[in-house]
Amino acid sequence: MRYRYRVVDVFTTRQFDGNPLAVFPDAAGLAEATMQRIARELNLSETVFVLPPSRGDCAARLRIFTPINELPFAGHPTIGTSFVLLEEGAVTAAGGRLVLEEQIGPVPVRVDDMLWLTTPQIRDGRQFDRAACAEALGLSLDEIMDVRPQLLDAGNPTILIALRDQAAVDRAWIERRELRKLRGSDAQPCCVFVFTPSETGAYSRMFAPEYGVPEDPATGSSTGPLALFMMRNGLLSSRPGTRMLSEQGTKMGRRSLLHVAINGEMGRDGIEVGGNTTPMAEATITLQVS
Repeated sequence: MRYRYRVVDVFTTRQFDGNPLAVFPDAAGLAEATMQRIARELNLSETVFVLPPSRGDCAARLRIFTPINELPFAGHPTIGTSFVLLEEGAVTAAGGRLVLEEQIGPVPVRVDDMLWLTTPQIRDGRQFDRAACAEALGLSLDEIMDVRPQLLDAGNPTILIALRDQAAVDRAWIERRELRKLRGSDAQPCCVFVFTPSETGAYSRMFAPEYGVPEDPATGSSTGPLALFMMRNGLLSSRPGTRMLSEQGTKMGRRSLLHVAINGEMGRDGIEVGGNTTPMAEATITLQVS
């Protein structure tokens, strides 16, 4: 059995930057266990398998896998898959919009000069001790801003930690053991998003060792929560129409630019995350029938 897939670099206009994504435009017939094994084989942050939608209001259904588990929602897979399906004519954007079905539910995508996803509802999680976060990241306490770190969840639970400057962001690192110690052994897996405010928005990095992703070049699912966290803590204007840019992946040599649009006061009418996608490769996997 042969399955064609595309590789695209998301949140960039340049090849070899951004976050690489594998998209299987027609994954009908693939078992869930096989999808997971393919994602582990390709070993990208995420691999997407496109299936017919189960909802009449959605253009396609996405199943999103990291090398070790399935995600209910992810940002760069939503943007990258939308690009592939639109480019191949597999879906249309009536009125400049389409909706993709993910495990979290319908995810609207707006088609403009770039593609914009609407962040799902963001849920509040617990706050964390600044000193404990500093220790887990290998930093000193004075490198953590006087802002209480917090877990926010828009489908991908994320601990957001504000750091003093770009140098601290570049020095930060967290292993699985330190992350489990920080979040507690009984808590659900999550990722850690560190950032410092910049002139255009934020300079960021994201670590997800519990998902088999030591560092992610661009994390759209965490960027909506980042904007909300910054607004709540006075690091970003909460006025309707506010725009910001999160630069991520630069430290690991895959510079990504994630655009954010705040709709309504404090984003009450939606927080959109947008970016460009650049085609990279096309290939076919041949699966042996046992």
